[in-house]
Amino acid sequence: MRLSTGRSRWPHGGLRDNAPPMSRSPLRGQRDLRMVLLAAMLLGGCAETPPPTPVPAATPGDFYGTLEPFAAENVYFVLTDRFVNGDPGNDQREQGGAQRTFDRPTPGTPAGVVDNVGYLGGDFKGIAEHADYIADMGFTALWLTPIVDNPDEAFTGGDPAVFGASMSDGGKTGYHGYWGVNFYQLDEHLPSPGLDFAGLTRTLHAKGIKTVLDVVTNHGSPSFTMPVDQPKFGEIYDRDGKLLADHQNLPPDQLQPDSNALHRFYRAEKDLVQLSNLDDRRPEVLDYFVGAYSQWLDQGADALRIDTIGHMPHAFWKSFSDRIRAHRPGIFLFGERYAFEPEKIAEHTWPVNGALSVLDFPLKGAMTEVFEKPDGDFATIEKALFLEDGPYANPYELTTFYDNHDMPRMNASDAGFIDAHNLLFTVRGIPVVYYGSEIGFMRGTAEHKGNRNYFGAEGIAAAAGNPIHEALKRIAQLRKSTPALQRGLQVNLEFAGDRAAFLRVLQHGEAQQTALVLLNKGDGETTFALGELMPGQSISWKSAFDGSAVTATADGAVRAVVPAHGVQVYVYDGALTDPALLARVEQAMTRRLGTRP
Repeated sequence: MRLSTGRSRWPHGGLRDNAPPMSRSPLRGQRDLRMVLLAAMLLGGCAETPPPTPVPAATPGDFYGTLEPFAAENVYFVLTDRFVNGDPGNDQREQGGAQRTFDRPTPGTPAGVVDNVGYLGGDFKGIAEHADYIADMGFTALWLTPIVDNPDEAFTGGDPAVFGASMSDGGKTGYHGYWGVNFYQLDEHLPSPGLDFAGLTRTLHAKGIKTVLDVVTNHGSPSFTMPVDQPKFGEIYDRDGKLLADHQNLPPDQLQPDSNALHRFYRAEKDLVQLSNLDDRRPEVLDYFVGAYSQWLDQGADALRIDTIGHMPHAFWKSFSDRIRAHRPGIFLFGERYAFEPEKIAEHTWPVNGALSVLDFPLKGAMTEVFEKPDGDFATIEKALFLEDGPYANPYELTTFYDNHDMPRMNASDAGFIDAHNLLFTVRGIPVVYYGSEIGFMRGTAEHKGNRNYFGAEGIAAAAGNPIHEALKRIAQLRKSTPALQRGLQVNLEFAGDRAAFLRVLQHGEAQQTALVLLNKGDGETTFALGELMPGQSISWKSAFDGSAVTATADGAVRAVVPAHGVQVYVYDGALTDPALLARVEQAMTRRLGTRP
């Protein structure tokens, strides 16, 4: 969910959140038991910030970016209602009466342009019937928008959601899923007979696709400013359908949470537009959400994406993540802090604050800066990677993307999308692609301008032969089959102008693989001299695409040609032995984890 507007100093502008400043941890993040124990000791000590804690030295010959299992995944993100309508029988076309919920064209939309703030029919069956399409592109995980019950009418309060408006909900429906009313109950627009959420996850698992469930804990549905109080708005129900909380269409400052039991879930202060502001200080709020999301985990969800984490304090997320991990050990959790400042989003990755991964907004800003503009410089990307001594607990565990449902889609040419995907699926992090981007769908459009338009079977049919789709499939399938691209330590060799070259080194246990990635975003082919990239090396590489062999001889004479807007990946299966190269890799390994001054 989009949080707020404003300008960011990193990189070159963009939106940032306006949540209250959060407490800073005295720790450097690292996802291992030693650092968690250290965090506990420091928290029990004096209030002053201690000197920086030394990062443990890497084991000789043991090189990796991360050992997180979820790092192997390629993630496709769908706004479920806008993907494919597989079952018109669950459309609820008559729902809402005068405030109908189905098919509500956005007021003010110009002739010939499409945008809609109502439900359009996408459902579980539409996903299940097109799971092969998702898997065929090389995606191994599917991120779904929230699946919980939302109100049954269009919202009558707030500012009108008209074409081009931002942070406006009047006339809008809960088609997106983020206006939860009963977090234990499926929204009726999604399941079909014989296909509930558990059935969907089984279907996806059979296709080799994990399920990432989008979850919300900081807000419910719009809760005040309605001319007349509407059913379900501002209400929360338990697993048995009992009313737990009701905003009663009152402004937040008129709530009485200490004396009215129906107000106890809410803070008596405004946060996001007219959405109810849930009270993280109440144990019953934490209990409610841990129970609800544990239920969906038990029905097959594999990972959780957490909405708007910047709007609740670190203490809540530490308790939430601890309890969710107690229920599902090893589960991958990543959150959305809509901020382009690395130090803001990095706070959530530290163990003392819950050890959550986050969506990598700083890298997103760099990617659109580079790939929307023909003269974009790869040096901008390098600055946003923070491969050594950065603010994150581990930059290799961030989820990486270039656009989503809360911001304008990337406004790039076909070549710009191809270049972006070639980077996204080879560089550090876990790649996420928003539905439709495989064909440049609605490029450049924001919410209420077409960003969330219906894709449908027509969009899927249009993907065959589309140059963006074909190039995406090629590089995503390669990452899927190449462990070094999933978890390998990254060592940059060149990031300048239209060219980038780097290594991904994975030597851990039985895994012994190094990938050499060469990227070219220029309009003409370019030649990389392997001896200049790695002086004095003699390595027998194999093209990961066609299996052709090339040896980087010590005299540096061997060259590799990369076509316009192309990528070449060479793989070496074996342990690195050259002392000079090993020294460079060892330094990168030692400094890969985050630090804080």
